[in-house]
Amino acid sequence: MNKILIIGKKSFLGSYLKKHLSKFYKVDNYSYEHIIEREYSFFYDYSFIINTAIHSEYIKKKYNNEFDLDKKFVNKFKKIKFKYIFFNSRKIYFQKENITERSLISPIDNYGKNKFITEKFLKKKLKRKLISLRISNILGKRIFNDNRNNHRLFLDNFLIYKKNQKKIFINNDFKDFITIDQFCRIVFKIIKLNLSGIYNVSLSKKIFISDITKWLDKKFYKKIEFKEMTKNSFTLSNKKLLKKIGIKITKNQLKSFCKKLI
Repeated sequence: MNKILIIGKKSFLGSYLKKHLSKFYKVDNYSYEHIIEREYSFFYDYSFIINTAIHSEYIKKKYNNEFDLDKKFVNKFKKIKFKYIFFNSRKIYFQKENITERSLISPIDNYGKNKFITEKFLKKKLKRKLISLRISNILGKRIFNDNRNNHRLFLDNFLIYKKNQKKIFINNDFKDFITIDQFCRIVFKIIKLNLSGIYNVSLSKKIFISDITKWLDKKFYKKIEFKEMTKNSFTLSNKKLLKKIGIKITKNQLKSFCKKLI
């Protein structure tokens, strides 16, 4: 039976993965500070390690080794016995429709640049021990709301805008969303099948901001004036991943999830 370590005790992804994967495996979930000083022997029994912790400076600023928690953690080990699941971002790509794992790497901000630098390091260091997931927007409510939430989610921004009583203007771009439930199912299958490599994780469907806003809250939807679509629209192709794991994720699942979320 696989034993899994999740780093990032109160993170959005870490808290949901702990809840979901514990139904099938022995799962430990600790803060980054709790495990970074542990001796090598502490990690002997883990088959998979998933890092969901991130430094706020890694998101905002140019690359610096000091803020790269994945690199600092993996450099602890001379010999790696576990599989390492790295959460990358769709922001490493040039934004367009139907982005594949072979599409042009052209990061749109420092976060995207930093993620790609880390992925290159991990690929060289870990080789077949690496699972890198290039993830689209994940939709879900946080289990924990504390001051350590460094990375703002789509729903975080949605709720901030919703509090504003004034009429707002938003570009009606299309994005690629996936629910936290769909995401957890995918990670479970990746672990179960013992995969390696680089995969896009997405719904692979055009979801316009006007549509998802209406699904989430019809009253709020009426307060928004939607403007023309910009070049920031994108979708990620998930064909490589779904061919491996053999599950179906649909737009209707996303729509139903949104209607129950708020």
